[in-house]
Amino acid sequence: MAMKNKPAKQAAVPAKEKAAQPDNEKTEKLALHTTEDSGQLMTTNTGTRINDDQNSLKAGERGSTLLEDFILREKITHFDHERIPERVVHARGSAAHGVFQVYESLSAVTKAKFLQDPSKETPVFVRFSTVAGSRGSTDLARDVRGFAVKFYTEEGNFDLVGNNMPVFFIQDAIKFPDLVHAVKPEPDNEMPQAASAHDTFWDFISQMPESAHMIMWLMSDRAIPRSFRMMEGFGVHTFRLINEEGKSSFVKFHWKPLLGVHSVAWDEAQNISGKDPDFHRRDLWDAIEAGAFAEFELGLQIVPEEDEFKFEFDLLDPTKIIPEELVPVQRVGKLTLNRNPDNFFAETEQVAFHVGHVVPGIDFTNDPLLQGRLFSYTDTQLIRLGGPNFQEIPINRPIVPVHNNQRDGYMRQTINRGKSSYNPNSTGNNDPAQAKAAEGGFTSYPERIEARKVRARSKSFFDHFSQARLFFNSQSEPEKNHLIDALSFELGKVNDLNIRERMLGILAQIDKGLAAGVAYAIGVSVPQTPEQPMNRSIPADGDPADFQPVQVESSVAKSEALSMANTIKDSIKSRKIAILAADGVDTKSLSTVKEALLAAGAVVEVIAPKQGPVIGKDDEQVMANHSFLTAASVLYDAVFVPGGINSVASLEAEADAVHFLNEAFKHCKAIAADEEALQVLEATYFSKKLPSDDNDDTVLKEGIVISNDAASLAKKFIAAIAQHRFWEREKPRKVPA
Repeated sequence: MAMKNKPAKQAAVPAKEKAAQPDNEKTEKLALHTTEDSGQLMTTNTGTRINDDQNSLKAGERGSTLLEDFILREKITHFDHERIPERVVHARGSAAHGVFQVYESLSAVTKAKFLQDPSKETPVFVRFSTVAGSRGSTDLARDVRGFAVKFYTEEGNFDLVGNNMPVFFIQDAIKFPDLVHAVKPEPDNEMPQAASAHDTFWDFISQMPESAHMIMWLMSDRAIPRSFRMMEGFGVHTFRLINEEGKSSFVKFHWKPLLGVHSVAWDEAQNISGKDPDFHRRDLWDAIEAGAFAEFELGLQIVPEEDEFKFEFDLLDPTKIIPEELVPVQRVGKLTLNRNPDNFFAETEQVAFHVGHVVPGIDFTNDPLLQGRLFSYTDTQLIRLGGPNFQEIPINRPIVPVHNNQRDGYMRQTINRGKSSYNPNSTGNNDPAQAKAAEGGFTSYPERIEARKVRARSKSFFDHFSQARLFFNSQSEPEKNHLIDALSFELGKVNDLNIRERMLGILAQIDKGLAAGVAYAIGVSVPQTPEQPMNRSIPADGDPADFQPVQVESSVAKSEALSMANTIKDSIKSRKIAILAADGVDTKSLSTVKEALLAAGAVVEVIAPKQGPVIGKDDEQVMANHSFLTAASVLYDAVFVPGGINSVASLEAEADAVHFLNEAFKHCKAIAADEEALQVLEATYFSKKLPSDDNDDTVLKEGIVISNDAASLAKKFIAAIAQHRFWEREKPRKVPA
């Protein structure tokens, strides 16, 4: 008879140590819910193995995404429900009410009624936001900004849900959870917050060459706007406009700010995050409260249906723009934000935008990113706002009556009468009835589709670098330098050398000088023969040779619209100007300049060694808005130092005042001073760069105004502020060949 092996005798474990040991049975149970990431095959949540995680299921390569795609729906549903109750993306936002008015009827291209009557105002609610950070993050993160507009039209709500950048990172919605997981704080330590400068983001990007164009925008100054009121907005996707005759045109939506497109310096943005992390939301709120309403013009790029294939890029590719040189932007109406919300939570936080909220005359295309968003937004609101009745929240309600057979659910507000909640019915006279097209009933554009069901991407989507190159080539020299600095900062935070090298290979596909500049800054060599990044739109059993990026050169070598250097520079409305003063200040000079600035629409604040009244040299009092303890140069657009012997002496001895001026110069802002205040400027590090004369050409080149004539000084100072920044002060980059 075989004897069973007896277990080895174990030594007694002291009670204290025994308590510290893991419960093996409990650990084994928990292990059932623990996943190992290496050497496993991808599956759905029900265990079905996934052959293609790169492409949604479509009716042909350029066809609509199909509702039957259970992999797409499961992946996005899980992603949509990851945050409770905060938005997964765009969590930190700021909003305002306003109106939209079209300039002239657009009936030739669309039957949408709010785009017909120039005398009619359409109410709107607009929410601006950052994308990656949580609700408690800073406004000044380097990030995409959301620009979502809800039009409350007489035909129902139309939501134009866009960003301040016209393209996106990915081409297919099935990759959106991957993108956001990569850019969010890393899950093992929840760091860094509201920042893309970490390994997981750049690991993803370096393997997704379709992101190249978007990365150029994200690393540019567009990612750190001066104000929500001074950034462009874009619908990103190509949509359709349909007129009364049923004729379709393709359209790209734009928002053009009347104040121009302006940014802050990256170093300045980091300082602002410490001084006032609510900088953008405070700017929007204060401007509207002061009557300096935010204004944008709606622009349309319209492409006739018959011209769909005349470009070297695909209109359905969300990583591409239509250069304005090829299709000009027609400015067709004005958006004015003129009222702040009454309650942040009830309005700004509970507003629910949806790219699928359209009205007759506006329709969708088969852009695979857009197609996925049409599912995702409703799914997101269900969990975030507690159920299917989120449209009944006041900020989401249309201004027209709602009639349908939908009933009950969490937080139902409507009290429906009668016994019929189905259609057709005879018990309620078939009320509500379907609306005919002539009665405003929505009818989808009857696009012809004949295709096989496939998980694939059209080869017309395989050009990833031509427009990234166009964007870089279109930037001014200072903007190119800033872009190199941004990439150097971001990749300098990446710990994995392989990721840094892979990204340099991507950058070399865009511009070799760009790659060399970044490589020099981060101490990594550009690969001699950069690996051709694989197009990631490839299933598990696909042939890599069939998925290589296509090398295309844009027919437009340079586009002025892509550089902020070419923006409007004719206004100082709502710009914040600091006046540095101390006891003994020349109040006459101070008042002359201040009144001129206010007349030009600026906001002026006096900064002094202490808060409260400042006694002028003529014993007249001037009230200081802030002391140097609570104010900082980074919170203002320009700075003026008036004369007055005692005031000047006090400011020269005040280290914070000198630092205030040094920072203003470092961040390339306009600076003005009475000649009597020269000794304060001479205490700065830029004293040797003070202009030798004060003619207009010198002022507009250097951005420094010095004069003993307050009226003349004010005029030149206003002209300098309107230029926004004088980036020429920055040192040119010296990149080794």
